[in-house]
Amino acid sequence: MLQIAVPNKGALSDDAVALIREAGYRCRRSDRELRVTDRENAVEFTFLRPRDIAVYVGAGVLDLGITGRDLARDSGAEVVELLALGFGRAAFRYAVPNDSALTPEQFGGLRVATSYPTLVAADLAARGVAATVVRLDGAVEISVQLGVADVIADVVESGETLRQAGLRIVGEPLLQSEAVLLSRLPLAEMPPEAQTFVRRLEGIIVARDYVMVEYDTPQDLLEAACKVTPGLESPTVAPLSQTGWVAVKAMTRRSEVNRIMDRLHALGARGIIVTDIRTCRL
Repeated sequence: MLQIAVPNKGALSDDAVALIREAGYRCRRSDRELRVTDRENAVEFTFLRPRDIAVYVGAGVLDLGITGRDLARDSGAEVVELLALGFGRAAFRYAVPNDSALTPEQFGGLRVATSYPTLVAADLAARGVAATVVRLDGAVEISVQLGVADVIADVVESGETLRQAGLRIVGEPLLQSEAVLLSRLPLAEMPPEAQTFVRRLEGIIVARDYVMVEYDTPQDLLEAACKVTPGLESPTVAPLSQTGWVAVKAMTRRSEVNRIMDRLHALGARGIIVTDIRTCRL
């Protein structure tokens, strides 16, 4: 039976469970169940602390796991990132007091508080900076006010928590993080049921980013219309009963669809319809 780790709480857990269920697996747990078995698909889901998931996967105890890229990198576990899942996005960054002019290259001799000591130590070493890394399990942003640290390194989403603590971001992100699917082995070396799981999730993720655009256009405008909607490989074109007109169907990015509809209508296309895609295989 395929063994898959899922975050046990928080937004990362909610989004992971929603994605897995949308892919056709039974993954809803009652109360605080640590394991949920989907017998139909021969998969067992184990709910763990997000910080621990990469360790279990890297040790070969579990086949696959979903957690944050930042947590996986900080764990030091030997894992392979199979798929970026498109949620839980955040940047891992340094922050200093508002009245400080420090940059990361000037952190030498200072104390850097973080919940990600491995990531920070590696970044400081790469910069040639000798600083003391202070490991904290949470509430890192208050450490400067309490005198535990001089600067911090933490995951930043909106930055509001930093502003409330009198801190500002400095330097480029150490890491752009999001939820990822991990394995100990490359996808090609995994058993068929694991490859099926990955393909199902990938189909949902792609479908969330794309829509299907369908429209009718005069034959003499087809070439120009297809430049607006090239599709992933090429659009589907079919003749209509009305002479000189064709029907076109193509996948386009959801974020661009309104601009595409405007261009198609201005070009002369009519009957433009946009539909959601539930899942797909590319």
